[in-house]
Amino acid sequence: MRRLLPVLLLLSLAITGLVVAWPKLQVVAALWRLSRMPAPSSLPVPVEGVRARDIADTWGGPRSGGRRHQGTDIFAPRGTAVRSATAGVIARQGDFGIGGRHVWVIGPGGERHYYAHLDDWAPDLRPWQVVRPGDLLGFVGNTGNARGTPPHLHYGIYAGDGAINPYPRLHDAKSAH
Repeated sequence: MRRLLPVLLLLSLAITGLVVAWPKLQVVAALWRLSRMPAPSSLPVPVEGVRARDIADTWGGPRSGGRRHQGTDIFAPRGTAVRSATAGVIARQGDFGIGGRHVWVIGPGGERHYYAHLDDWAPDLRPWQVVRPGDLLGFVGNTGNARGTPPHLHYGIYAGDGAINPYPRLHDAKSAH
């Protein structure tokens, strides 16, 4: 029995460690799978109920401080659901800077999808959460430098070589959220 006690103790510690580490291992596995996938050439409009033909290509438009717009603005009533356009992992969730309340999702091919000016986040949304296409991220608003403008989602895509115009990739989302 004395020899069995250390083995049982080690086994117990190993099982406890695995239980504690399991969620982190799932995130690492998801990031690995995403990195091996190609970046999507077509994406559903991430704002519920908005059709692609109702969106203007706002890429490159002049902004304050000599900047250029690096995304697509998708206008909708405040509180309209914003859904993940891709499978991914929540890399950051914050409320600061020009984007105000925002979420970054690491998606297929390592592209980073930026959802900004949110009125609020989805309940229970948290960093390092694995998401599927269509999962609720938050709600349309006008936070950050969009205060005083009509509510909208600023949707941006970033790859290793910088910003990518999301507009040409957007198509109507399937309506079964």
